[in-house]
Amino acid sequence: MSLVFAALSPHPPLLIPTIGRENLNKLEKTKQALEELEKALYISQPDTLVLITPHGKIFKDSFTINANPEFNFDFKEFGDISTQGNFKADLNLIADVSNAAKNQNFPLILNSEPSLDYGSAVPLYYLSRHLNRLKVVPISYSLLELKRQVDFGYFLKEVFMNSAKRIAVIASGDLSHCLSDSGPGGFSPAGKKFDDLVLESLKNKNTTGLMNIEQTMSSEARECGLRSLLILMGVLRNVNYDLKIYSYESPFGIGHLVVNFSLE
Repeated sequence: MSLVFAALSPHPPLLIPTIGRENLNKLEKTKQALEELEKALYISQPDTLVLITPHGKIFKDSFTINANPEFNFDFKEFGDISTQGNFKADLNLIADVSNAAKNQNFPLILNSEPSLDYGSAVPLYYLSRHLNRLKVVPISYSLLELKRQVDFGYFLKEVFMNSAKRIAVIASGDLSHCLSDSGPGGFSPAGKKFDDLVLESLKNKNTTGLMNIEQTMSSEARECGLRSLLILMGVLRNVNYDLKIYSYESPFGIGHLVVNFSLE
């Protein structure tokens, strides 16, 4: 069956009720959007979720897959000692990707980390609630040029298309972190410009527009979603989809975008 679902998810820890508490209502649009996305993911009945995170192990000149047999997550670093989750890895799919990378000389490193980062944990908290047998493949982008992120996504797609499994791909990432003075990056005019450009490019299905975003703009915007998104766009190359933007908001100076690339 190969690819059955594709989406972009933000990952603010404040979305976790025990962390966000009274601030959670300020992220209500994002929360509701993720709940809608969870329903769509459930309907697609994936066997495996490939999760592209910006907060895993990142190398300058190589992509990374976390090949630990099992994963756990928690939010202790944010003061939450109760919320946690456990998943098994899809070791067969990881082996397929690894073997294909060797055959094609694609720069890929396998590492082994039992704990998932919050860039993976927040989307999983919301999106895996009713998928008890879901297996996970955590992937981190590289610091190679932006085009190589798209190339890697297309490489992944070729592997997925030869799989009998139902595979979902979710890019985890937040947009600009400097949309207001209250944001973690302070305010920068580049913030809104970056987010507007991402939204415009997505609406026009313009992957080239995303690849051409200048390094100075993305750096000044202090984003953490572009490379994850570009890998996803590579996966979606030559795939028909209906773009559904569920929500966009920035109550704390960070752009949170939820998108379902509804497959046709």
